[in-house]
Amino acid sequence: MITGFLLRALDRHITIALAILLAVALLIPASNLLLPADNPLHVPTYIMSMLGKYLAYALLALALDLVWGYCGILSLGHAAFFALGGYAMGMYLMRQIGTRGVYGHPVLPDFMVFLNWKELPWFWQGFDMFWFAMLMVLVVPGVLAFVFGWFAFRSRVNGVYLSIITQAMTYALLLAFFRNDMGFGGNNGLTDFKDILGFSVQADGTRAVLFAMTAIMLALSLLIASAIVNSKFGKVLVGVRDAESRVRFLGFRVENIKLFTFVVSAMMAGIAGALFVPQVGIINPGEFSPANTIEVVVWTAVGGRGTLIGPIIGAVLVNGGKSYFTGAFPELWLFALGGLFIAVTLFFPKGIVGTIQQVIGNRRDRRNALANTKKAAAVEVNTATPAQQAAE
Repeated sequence: MITGFLLRALDRHITIALAILLAVALLIPASNLLLPADNPLHVPTYIMSMLGKYLAYALLALALDLVWGYCGILSLGHAAFFALGGYAMGMYLMRQIGTRGVYGHPVLPDFMVFLNWKELPWFWQGFDMFWFAMLMVLVVPGVLAFVFGWFAFRSRVNGVYLSIITQAMTYALLLAFFRNDMGFGGNNGLTDFKDILGFSVQADGTRAVLFAMTAIMLALSLLIASAIVNSKFGKVLVGVRDAESRVRFLGFRVENIKLFTFVVSAMMAGIAGALFVPQVGIINPGEFSPANTIEVVVWTAVGGRGTLIGPIIGAVLVNGGKSYFTGAFPELWLFALGGLFIAVTLFFPKGIVGTIQQVIGNRRDRRNALANTKKAAAVEVNTATPAQQAAE
């Protein structure tokens, strides 16, 4: 049953995208570890980590596309799910430091010792175990999305009102995590990580594995998202996006459909955050910033919402441009980002992938129409009587 569910996702475009991601997961770490530094095909560790960050962002954009592109929910709160997954991973990494911290405390992280905490808070318990931390990466964003969605969707909050509420939720978490007494490092967040599963997070081999895992998780998430949208449930999901009232009148529980999709999307965003943190080396309340989710919306719009592959391309391209512009023209980046969003909205509303699909579809329709015209003319000639043919 599960195999059939996943196989329905493997159309030609998804299969190509999965193959590319799996090839990237293999070739870039191999290039970093096996080729000498003077080889033109060698990928430096810092480039590999930067690309790994881009792929984590691509997973976040994919998560947003699932709810925005296919369910019509423009969430401005996905930065919260991303950050919560990142904090879950960061808490595990902090527990691995042990006595190697600045204050040498075997249990308490350095910021807790500095703030005169006497014991580890209850919500930090269990994060010394990798499996528990990974479970929290899924559970914490999933539970928040479930509770929020339960009340919002059953109250039939839609459109811009829902977007504002999700943004307010993210901003509230931003303010809460900035407080030192919350127990999450305050303004500085969590950093100075040492090990993950006993391996140094700074080692080239560890970073290569983290990159490969990010690419693999992105491929797996793309497969699951494609399976969802290509199933019968996915057809109903698109119906909710295009004509919610009509779907409701047909007897479907629209709020349950939205809730399921919202929770799955939040879990994907949490996974993206967990993969982001060990490659970047820090997680702080700034990741909750509502502006971060707006950037994710830009990535998704540029790539093409409702395409699954488009947001991945958009996230990589926009963040690559951001890395270049912030280095070469730091004062112009925000203007470039705003101009890009305006240009896409006015001239390419379907994004890169959506526009390409539209052009290919139009050409195919013209070809089919021309072929049908020629076929109809041939049939008309063949069915004409000898007298009609002689007259012609």
